[in-house]
Amino acid sequence: MIKRFILFLLLSTTLGLFCFGQSTDLQDNIRIRLELDQPDVPLNVRQHELFAKGEIYQFYTNRLFNPVWTEKGVLTELAYELRFEINQSKFDGLNPQDYHLDLINQFFFQFETNKKQAISNALDDLADVDLLLSDAFFHLAAHLEVGKVDPKKLAGDWEITTKTSKVSYPDLLKVAVEKKQIRQALETLYPTITVYKKGREVIRAMDEIRKQDTLNWKSVKVSKTIKVGETNGGIPNLRERLAFWKYLGVYSFEDEKEYDSTMFVAVQKFQQRNGLEPDGALGKNTINALNQSPADLIDKAAVNMERLRWLPDTLRGAEMILVNIANYQLDYLSNRDTLFSTRVIVGKKYHESPIFSSAMSYIVFSPYWNLPTSIVRNEVMPAVRKNPNYLTQKNMEVVTFSGKAVDPATVNWNGKSIPYMVRQKPGATNSLGLVKFMFPNEHSVYIHDTPARSLFTREDRALSHGCIRLQDPASFAALLLKGDKTWTPEKINTAMHQNHEQIVTLDRKIPVVLLYLTFWADSKGQGHFRQDIYDRDAEVLEALRN
Repeated sequence: MIKRFILFLLLSTTLGLFCFGQSTDLQDNIRIRLELDQPDVPLNVRQHELFAKGEIYQFYTNRLFNPVWTEKGVLTELAYELRFEINQSKFDGLNPQDYHLDLINQFFFQFETNKKQAISNALDDLADVDLLLSDAFFHLAAHLEVGKVDPKKLAGDWEITTKTSKVSYPDLLKVAVEKKQIRQALETLYPTITVYKKGREVIRAMDEIRKQDTLNWKSVKVSKTIKVGETNGGIPNLRERLAFWKYLGVYSFEDEKEYDSTMFVAVQKFQQRNGLEPDGALGKNTINALNQSPADLIDKAAVNMERLRWLPDTLRGAEMILVNIANYQLDYLSNRDTLFSTRVIVGKKYHESPIFSSAMSYIVFSPYWNLPTSIVRNEVMPAVRKNPNYLTQKNMEVVTFSGKAVDPATVNWNGKSIPYMVRQKPGATNSLGLVKFMFPNEHSVYIHDTPARSLFTREDRALSHGCIRLQDPASFAALLLKGDKTWTPEKINTAMHQNHEQIVTLDRKIPVVLLYLTFWADSKGQGHFRQDIYDRDAEVLEALRN
């Protein structure tokens, strides 16, 4: 009996020494591999370059080169959790293949096969998979925190400051390992706004729809708007798509190519849901929206999830003004609740870049409009040469740069330019309307009223030279001045109808963020998709997918 007990102790000790020896050998394998690495040669695993070389050195040095993703020669649950999260990154609009997914899957399959056949995993393979998984975590973490695409490298002038990391990814992984919480660690890197997580839910749901999709999404093209009672060869496809998105049920029709009244009602619902004018007409924008397959919408959502990752930290503020250029809408938020929304008119296909953030600091009631030099040179001067009364008819005047009036008759209108300013006086016909809202920026872009009120009813509202025209300026002014009870609606109305400017400094600076989002999710988890009015999505998508 005593001999058996001693034999048991010896076997147990030997097994323990074997396990300890294997662990030590693996530590040495990882250590030597990192020590032998050359500074000018990329660190790699099976010819796959690792992206986070610095983080890998720091992380493994701090843990004395102990492996993190395997234990006693086999993969841990944490390793499987990380692989799951890499797969889930597609709901962030990212590409799981960017994080070594194929090679990771090969290792997992090999290890699982070895386990079934009672074969020990090779030390080199254990070291490889450890480094590979750690690199995947660091690379994914960086993309979640600051984005994959550098907006400064895009063709358009985005005026977005490239974000820098505020997180130590080795420290983040250390905590994730200690708490056994990979998911929760990665979630801390998301943008703080709730629309991001809601956007993930929309993409997840859309991906399920995509899996069931059997339709032919070849683009339907029309040369003119289709109205009820008219026929078109694309109607069967459009009817099928309305049914696919559950705007239309099964019903009987006489001519499959006729745009009938039942389909008309479904189109109106589709238009309403997609930010289009619900007139029931099958025009260019409605057809374009109906041409979008689930896969197309997932791509559109992916682009905008990346844009959300670019957003500045000002979005954490209690009060802010958001203008979504692609949605032609301004929202005023207080404590993350939307207290005011109104339609806006935005720039034509960009000359300036309204994608930036600044701070609103003052309001100008009954403003002058100081005409840009280019408009004076290209429009006003030729008009005055043809019609000497042009300035009077347009309620304009010539002044020095210090504001002193100049007699137009003394100005040489035949030259290439004039050494003066031309400005439009305050009044109902002033191009800036009755009030403007100022957030100083290098683009001279601001928010203002407009006398052209009818333009707000249009579906396409990319009509200005770059500034943001506001549909309901009086209500907006009241919100901004709510801290001062003397600014009653009556006083605001009076200030808007003077023959001279009145500048009112706000009692705080309000962050203004001009966005370009062709997709977002609301607080209820509903996805909203909009037209890419400036054709900016494709470039970001290509950079995301490459």
